[in-house]
Amino acid sequence: MSSLFKKALQLITGDTDNATTLRMPKKHLFGQFTERELIQLESEIGAKLFGPIPDGFRREFFCLDENTWIWYEEGPNAQTGEVEQSTTRYEVHDNGILKVQGGSRYTFIEGAELDNLVMATRMYYEQVARGVYKRDPRTGKMLA
Repeated sequence: MSSLFKKALQLITGDTDNATTLRMPKKHLFGQFTERELIQLESEIGAKLFGPIPDGFRREFFCLDENTWIWYEEGPNAQTGEVEQSTTRYEVHDNGILKVQGGSRYTFIEGAELDNLVMATRMYYEQVARGVYKRDPRTGKMLA
C-alpha cells in the first residue's frame, strides 16, 4: 500500500492506534439529537467546504459511517431549468477508495481526486469537531 494511500485512509477512517482520532461517533452525543440530526448538522458544514452554494442549489457532504462518504448535489440545469441530482458515494476499502455513482462505472480514485477528497475530509473533520461536537480536532478534548 502506498504511503499516500495509507495517509488518505488514516485521515478518512481515523487513526485506530491513537486515542485522539478525528472520528466523530454519532451515537447520541447530545442526547437530544438523533443520529440523522447529527449527520444533518455535519452535512451543513460539509456543504460549505467547496465554496458558496448558488441560489436554487442544494449540496451535502458528510461521513455516513467509518467507511462511507456521501457527496450530493441538486440544482436546475442551465439549459432546461429542470432540477438535476447527483449522488457520489466514496467507500473506503483495504485496497483504495471506491467512487460509486449511479449510471457510471465504479472506480478507485487516485491522483488529484484522491488528494482533493483527503483535503475535504480533513477540513470536514476539523470544522465538524469544532462546530458540532465542540472538540479540539487534534486532541479530542472539549473546547472551553
